[in-house]
Amino acid sequence: MEVQLDIRKFSDWEIGNTDKPFLIAGPCSAETEEQTLKSAHELNRLGIQVFRAGIWKPRTRPNSFEGVGSKGLKWLKKVKKETGMLTSTEVANVKHVYESLRAGVDILWIGARTSANPFAMQEIADALQGMDIPVFVKNPVNPDADLWLGAIERLQKAGISRIGAIHRGFSSFDHSIYRNPPSWQIPIELKRRIPDLPIICDPSHIGGKRELLQSISQKAMDLNYDGLMIESHPDPDNAWSDAQQQVSAASLQVIIESLVLRQVKPEGISYDTLEDLRFKIDKYDNELLDILQKRMEVAESIGAYKKKSNMTILQPNRWEEVVENSLVKGRKRDLSDRFTSKIFKAIHEESISKQTAIMNGLPKLNGSSKTS
Repeated sequence: MEVQLDIRKFSDWEIGNTDKPFLIAGPCSAETEEQTLKSAHELNRLGIQVFRAGIWKPRTRPNSFEGVGSKGLKWLKKVKKETGMLTSTEVANVKHVYESLRAGVDILWIGARTSANPFAMQEIADALQGMDIPVFVKNPVNPDADLWLGAIERLQKAGISRIGAIHRGFSSFDHSIYRNPPSWQIPIELKRRIPDLPIICDPSHIGGKRELLQSISQKAMDLNYDGLMIESHPDPDNAWSDAQQQVSAASLQVIIESLVLRQVKPEGISYDTLEDLRFKIDKYDNELLDILQKRMEVAESIGAYKKKSNMTILQPNRWEEVVENSLVKGRKRDLSDRFTSKIFKAIHEESISKQTAIMNGLPKLNGSSKTS
């Protein structure tokens, strides 16, 4: 369902050139005045419009470098004076907001830990009440589109109309090549709900390793993101925080120049072939749903049998057999194990829900049963 919010399109933000890809770059942390200014001048020569630097760094462990604090705001003012670049930093509480506004920071962003906390978000929204400043909201650490949307709504209700989203990936216990797996379907869902919402990608935090930045950045462009936020440092290997995911200005230039920018609807081409293929997709989707319906009807019959026989719903050996067989069959059909296991896990969970309802005499659930 589309959400109606008074959010200005990115092209109306009045912050200079918002052509794709809109680029924000700079070090993970402002470490020293010299490092901050050196980084800014290098990026300015590349034509980067917005300089980013963490002043306050929320870290998982207390003994980590947590930023230089308020004195770093003076360095950002100097960056703006010497280069003309817009400046941006992360704010995590009301104190950060007030100090950043007093220092003339041009763009604020709210980090993943803060956007996951509705109380913190409301306090920040109250502090920004009536201010006309661009604010980006990073996705919450946990993969929850509603929580992300709620953080954006709080800012909009405070009168902020230049609001954007930053996709930086989500925490996960599963093994992955990514520092924070992207779960692309969640920002896609957010964009579906708020079509005018600008979204930029933070490949640095998704990848966690500089060698992944180009592929993640290209994926974001292919999904029609508005821009990128990439961490860049004059001496990446010796950065005081997140060294592995930062790149030099020269490496950043290579990433930018390698991007292939595509159009949503290129001019001068026929859409007949695309529409024909989409018709086939719709047809197969309907067939899939019909098959799933029939499968669930069988699952309900199994639930009735188990109830009559006083059997437990979960039969571990049977489930392991289903998973193994599905993976083998999926590979023969050129389907990845990740995709196949995810599909069958969802089917299994739905089967258990239906059998549970039958075993306990519960009414059938139609549609979403999610509550807030």
